[in-house]
Amino acid sequence: MQSESERVRLAEVLGALSLATDIGTGRPLGHGARTCLIAMAIGERMALDSEQLRSLFQVSLLKFLGCTADSPETARAVGGDELGFNAAMGPVFFGSVPEMARAMVASVGSTEPLLRRGQLLVSVMTDTKSAREGLAAHCEVAAMLAQRLSMDRGVIAALRHVYERWDGKGYPAGVSGDEIPIEARVVAVAGDADLIDADAAGTISRRSGKGYDPDVVSAWQAVGVHRRETEWEETMNAEPEPIAFIDDLDSALTVMADFVDLKSPWTRGHSRNVAELAVGAAVAAGFPESDVQDLRRAGWVHDLGRVGVENGIWDKPGLLSSFEWEKVMIHPYLTGRILNRCRALRGLEALATSHHERIDGSGYHHQWTADHLSPPTRILAAADVFDALRSDRPHRAALDWDEALAAISEEVEAGRLDREAVAFVISAAGGEIDTPERPKPDGLTDRELEVLTLIASGLTNRAVGDSLFISTKTVGRHVENIYSKIGVSTRAGAAIYAMEHDLL
Repeated sequence: MQSESERVRLAEVLGALSLATDIGTGRPLGHGARTCLIAMAIGERMALDSEQLRSLFQVSLLKFLGCTADSPETARAVGGDELGFNAAMGPVFFGSVPEMARAMVASVGSTEPLLRRGQLLVSVMTDTKSAREGLAAHCEVAAMLAQRLSMDRGVIAALRHVYERWDGKGYPAGVSGDEIPIEARVVAVAGDADLIDADAAGTISRRSGKGYDPDVVSAWQAVGVHRRETEWEETMNAEPEPIAFIDDLDSALTVMADFVDLKSPWTRGHSRNVAELAVGAAVAAGFPESDVQDLRRAGWVHDLGRVGVENGIWDKPGLLSSFEWEKVMIHPYLTGRILNRCRALRGLEALATSHHERIDGSGYHHQWTADHLSPPTRILAAADVFDALRSDRPHRAALDWDEALAAISEEVEAGRLDREAVAFVISAAGGEIDTPERPKPDGLTDRELEVLTLIASGLTNRAVGDSLFISTKTVGRHVENIYSKIGVSTRAGAAIYAMEHDLL
């Protein structure tokens, strides 16, 4: 039986997720942790009961768990940089219409030519339907992932309402007042108290009774907690007693995998695939069970830092500029920043952040050479490359088996990938060809499974129809049936379901 010192605290895992969502929303690193401390001070001032305080602690760290749900759509709508847009809109969402308009003007299409920028701005400011659908996807995905983390019903309910406003002008349901869970109302004020630099007191007071619950504003004014730097341990110590521990770390890591893979339609299922390939290769290589477990876990979390790079880069169909490549090369570093703060995940940092290293030193971000790359790191790098070659990417279609073998062999001959590691990965990948057919979950038909995998991969109804030689209207009916059977209401929710059931 594990001692308490060896057990994994749930708060540490939630804290790591909050760092990932800080990066994934363009907010300052540590925003979630600071929001948590402010929220707990408000909750205690309001004399919330112990169950509400526990839920509040968890909701404040998980508020943006659905932030990757509509990253591709938002990026396309605002000119590529959804992170900059989200960072600009964060402090004004609960504010006035003029505040939101000014933030949009400053952030939409900021790098585009003037005419294009104007077109994007008009589209964003008039398309309220897309905004509502995007936030509905955020809330649904956050709730789905929180359920997989075994969060209580109160936490899940609050995550479904984190974008609702006191005056009923929020999203996605437009509920108001006490209909909004108290945790969501507190986190709305606490989050903005951390984000708003200038005149936070005046700004929050003006929003009382509009975006915010007046009682929450009064409690915040009474405790006088404003934005400040905080230490990780301070946030961990704010968890209400009794301390919660996580029963299944692997399940939590698959949540992280699906959270990051949802960011781009081109990478959905990638982290699970890399983990599976790496494990198969490690077993074939005769690695000890501890190394196999580390590779599985590192495969799930190796791309966490991708959330910190805008989708305008990840989803670009053409060649990347040198500036864009610089941004791409920072994502393993961001992965390390997230993992390093969590004691249970710290041991994965070196392995998980090495997947783009190459034995000749030409990789990134450490630019390590062969002397610094262990057999597991070489396996992970080969698994990452092979899965990418066999998958569609914005600049090319997936390579067939022979083409992928030729491409990865070129990497070996050029001295970038380890020959033995590649051989084990190819062996593991080849063994997957004759796997038995998976059962159909939730009564989905063969056609519904086809439609589900295509919409989860980012295709529109029209594109799905073209692919399957059926009408767009027929696709729509299939989508409605699928949503009903699997219990979701958005494409992002369908994508999470597909990844969770290994359908991609």
